[in-house]
Amino acid sequence: MRVIVITGTPGVGKTSVSAALASRIDAHLVSLGELIKRERLYRGFDRRRGTLIADIEKVSRRVKEIISSSRKDVIIEGHLAADVVPAEEASIVFVLRRDPEELKRILEERAYGEKKIFENLAAEILDVCLFDAVKKFGIEKVCEIDVTSRSVDEVVQEILDVLRGLKEHRAGIVDWLGKLEAEGKLDEYLKKF
Repeated sequence: MRVIVITGTPGVGKTSVSAALASRIDAHLVSLGELIKRERLYRGFDRRRGTLIADIEKVSRRVKEIISSSRKDVIIEGHLAADVVPAEEASIVFVLRRDPEELKRILEERAYGEKKIFENLAAEILDVCLFDAVKKFGIEKVCEIDVTSRSVDEVVQEILDVLRGLKEHRAGIVDWLGKLEAEGKLDEYLKKF
C-alpha cells in the first residue's frame, strides 16, 4: 500500500488531478478540504480570508486513522498535506506548480478576494508548498510537476510514469521568481503581499 500525497497552492489542480489519478489506480482518495468540512475538523472561521481554520491535530489524527485502516493505495490531496500527513507514512509527494499568470486567472474565476489571490500568488512564486514538502518529507520523496497549460490527463500520465519508475522524480524544476523578475513582472505580483 502506498500513501501518495498531492499538494500545491490553491488553484493548481490538486482536486481534479487527484480524482482522476484515484480513478486510474483504484486508490482511496482523501481530500483534506472536504474531510475538514464533513467531519468538522476545524477551530473556527477566518472572516478576513473567507476560509475555515483547520484543527491540525484533529486532522492529523484522522488522516493516520484513514491510512492505517486502508487496504489499498491512499491519495491525500490538499495544501495542508505537509501539516497533517506523517512523514514516515508518505511514499511519494507530488507538488503541483502553475505559472502565476495562469494561476491568477484561475483564482479570479473562482471569485477569490484580492487579498486571498495575492497571498496565494506569493506562496506559489516563493515556493512555499515545495519548501514545506521538502522540509517535512525530504527531497528524496518529493516530485515537482509543472501543470501550466496542461490537461488533467497529461498531468496524471506524468504522475503514473513517475509511480511506475518510467520517469525520474525531481524537485527544483520551477523558478517563478526568476521568470517574473526576468520579464519585469515581479513587482506586479508581489506588490500587494
